[in-house]
Amino acid sequence: MLATLIRLLRLASIVSCLIVAGSFIVFAADQTKNASGQQQEEIASGNPVTRANVSSTKHENSFHKGLDEASNTLTSPFAGVISGSSSEWLTRGVELLLALVVYGFLVGYLARMLAVRL
Repeated sequence: MLATLIRLLRLASIVSCLIVAGSFIVFAADQTKNASGQQQEEIASGNPVTRANVSSTKHENSFHKGLDEASNTLTSPFAGVISGSSSEWLTRGVELLLALVVYGFLVGYLARMLAVRL
């Protein structure tokens, strides 16, 4: 019974970390792609493009939406840590680090402690 709980904790720890890290990687890739497109548009038009002129529609597939929803659920306990920050990079980065510490390190540590007691 305890061995099953330990395996379940380890699996939950790994899956949680993969979800949060995957969501951050997709976010970073999207931001990089959008920044590159904005720079190309500025060069082509010769005029600086402001955020108001850039379309903010997201073309997400169902996997991307599901990954973001799962990540938002996992990082929701940390949402108040960086309240009021205007930088989405800072907010997502801090949430990623906190999630990796809690779900990766602490839950993994708990599983190891339970394994020692077995």
